[in-house]
Amino acid sequence: MDPALIALFVGAALASLFMAWVIGAGSSGATPYAPAVGANAIGTMRAAFLVGIFGFAGAVTQGGNVSEAVGNGLVGGISLPIAGVILVLILGAGLMAVGITTGYPIATAFTVTGAVIGVGLALGGTPVWPKYRQIAAVWVLTPFAGGGIAFGIASLLPRPDVPERYSIPVLAGLVGAVLMNVQFSFLGEGGTSGTLRGFGQQVLAFDGPASAVSITGFAALAVAAVVWWDVSHDERGGLRRVLLALGSLVAFSAGGSQVGLAVGPLLPLLDEVGMVSTFAVLVGGGLGMLVGSWTGAPRMIKSLAQDYSSLGPRRSISALVPSFLIAQLAVLLGVPVSFNEIVVSAIIGSGAAVGGREAVDARKILLTVGAWAGSFFLSFALAYATGSLLL
Repeated sequence: MDPALIALFVGAALASLFMAWVIGAGSSGATPYAPAVGANAIGTMRAAFLVGIFGFAGAVTQGGNVSEAVGNGLVGGISLPIAGVILVLILGAGLMAVGITTGYPIATAFTVTGAVIGVGLALGGTPVWPKYRQIAAVWVLTPFAGGGIAFGIASLLPRPDVPERYSIPVLAGLVGAVLMNVQFSFLGEGGTSGTLRGFGQQVLAFDGPASAVSITGFAALAVAAVVWWDVSHDERGGLRRVLLALGSLVAFSAGGSQVGLAVGPLLPLLDEVGMVSTFAVLVGGGLGMLVGSWTGAPRMIKSLAQDYSSLGPRRSISALVPSFLIAQLAVLLGVPVSFNEIVVSAIIGSGAAVGGREAVDARKILLTVGAWAGSFFLSFALAYATGSLLL
């Protein structure tokens, strides 16, 4: 093995770890529990601890799809050299670090995607327009879908004709049904990717569409029944426990999506090095995110929880349900998605449903949207110019 190649790969891996730390300290570390902190359901430091644990679990069990898309699906005709990978990670992490320092949520997905495309095109790669259209559609529709669903849920929860001992269990059952059908990297036959529903079918030797619907429906009813009992006996405590469970699921989904932004650029290099597996890379990225969540996330959690909307437990639940659904859809499609965009949009929708315009800081929202768009174009421009000059 060429020592120079190994040294370059180690440099790229260190840059990837730094990127993972920045992601954990910023978007994936702050957004999942921000609604719960805003609702006073959990303290900031405890939220940072839990999001690190669940984010690591998501990175290891769901990180493959987005990692593959970032590593091989954004530019055609070429594979990024090691120097290009290092440039992508340094640019992305640098812009994210600026966001953490200033307190504004620069979107990791926008910065890394822009950097990968910019460097790839500078080196002579070809645009992958179908993937770009898919990514653009998810990015553009996310605020409307997330904010709209959150607005609808938050509008229903306070109504006297929709008692929360029924509405909250229905929402929990929906989340349970979705969870039964999301992909995990180890649940399929022979250690391949599979779902909890598929695993249940294997155990019961009960195949076919009818069994899929039955298992999913049973799981949804079981979750709804447990939540109904909990909320009926202790409404305040039950709402708090539902909120924390949703935050944990969103943190898990964040790990599954965001780790790909840190380690995805490394994947094309694994064949050259030949000593490191994809699983080991995902574990390393997950650990980097975990440390970032524990050491750097509290500031961003406070920023999101306090500045975007006046949240209570009901509006927080309204924000986290669409956040989980959109995050899992992005993981399934293999699309790099911004958790800042997902959760902030949902927070705005849920806050506006109850508090109207006064519940939302319009200036902060405009600055955040500008930061999202600007981070992509700035990252692309810097990556393209630097790649053209140095690589």
